[in-house]
Amino acid sequence: MSLPSSQTSSSQASSHPLSGYGWDEGWDAEFAPYAEQGLLPGRVVRVDRGQCDVVTADGLVRSDTAFVTPHDPLRVICTGDWAAVDRDGDPRFVRAYLPRRTAFVRSTSSNRSEGQILAANVDHAIIAVSLAVELDLGRIERFLALAWESGAQPLVVLTKADLVPDVTGLSYLVQDVETTAPGVQVLPVSSATGEGVEVLAAVVSGGTSVLLGVSGAGKSTLANALLGEDVMDVQAIRDVDGKGRHTTTTRNLLALPGGGVLIDTPGLRGVGLWDAEVGVGQVFAEIEDLAEQCRFHDCAHEAEPGCAVLAAIDDGSLPERRLESYRKLLRENRRIVAKTDARLRAEIRRDWKQKGAEGRAAMDAKRGRVR
Repeated sequence: MSLPSSQTSSSQASSHPLSGYGWDEGWDAEFAPYAEQGLLPGRVVRVDRGQCDVVTADGLVRSDTAFVTPHDPLRVICTGDWAAVDRDGDPRFVRAYLPRRTAFVRSTSSNRSEGQILAANVDHAIIAVSLAVELDLGRIERFLALAWESGAQPLVVLTKADLVPDVTGLSYLVQDVETTAPGVQVLPVSSATGEGVEVLAAVVSGGTSVLLGVSGAGKSTLANALLGEDVMDVQAIRDVDGKGRHTTTTRNLLALPGGGVLIDTPGLRGVGLWDAEVGVGQVFAEIEDLAEQCRFHDCAHEAEPGCAVLAAIDDGSLPERRLESYRKLLRENRRIVAKTDARLRAEIRRDWKQKGAEGRAAMDAKRGRVR
């Protein structure tokens, strides 16, 4: 008795040599046209200066990306991509990569205002936050906005939990982050004692996870704990400010012993938004819910009558810090989008001119002048 075609396809995908790296029925279907061309599927585990390491059924192969190097920096091949590579050659050439399900993108620090893709096809975005230094809730919100925008499920991991031995104090820190990250699991972890590591390993066992955070957040130590061996180099952080040097210098994709794969990334000094309005809205979901109750649909939540957001500030149910952070990230996102969207840039310029004219008119009226 033969299996139905759907069951056969699913069975083939699960038994594929790359199933441990995330290969599934969907990728199998996407790759079908390239299979007909005699190309080999593989997952990009590292990119370095125009070449990349790709894990395939033949093992790890060094590949050249000359055929998939467009001018758009968001379309260059990156760690986590599924690639179609030649079956022979040294190096082999990447001929194409499959459409991405998710992509973690930030803006660069350059004056060109370009986007930079950090990882592709990610299911979980692990935001590592060190408890060795004071919590920066604004930075956590920024990471969360990028994570939600990517399409991945964020998870905040509070590393070095052993440095907060007071259980009550630790619970307060977790609560502060939970308030900052609605709908996101917050997990205190200690690589030194093993606290929380098994829980985290279970969460990330079902897909691809990217590990994000600033230098000194303990990402490499956490990666080693999940891998069960010292694969990533670890360096001591400075006592004066809790910062560390870039232990990881490239993005590496590693198979986890308990299932799933992990992409470790270098510490991020700058975490600029890149067209992340949806992500910002997700991070500040309570503010957007309140905004729907405002009297005016275009309420700016500044001094308008009937503003539900300001009412929540007044009664203490919404921290003022949250509103200020929300405004800041929306302004930043609007600026970066305007630099790449001529129409929006023109709208902002018109808005500036209108407000300037209104301001001058108000000043003239105050001084008794008539234009």
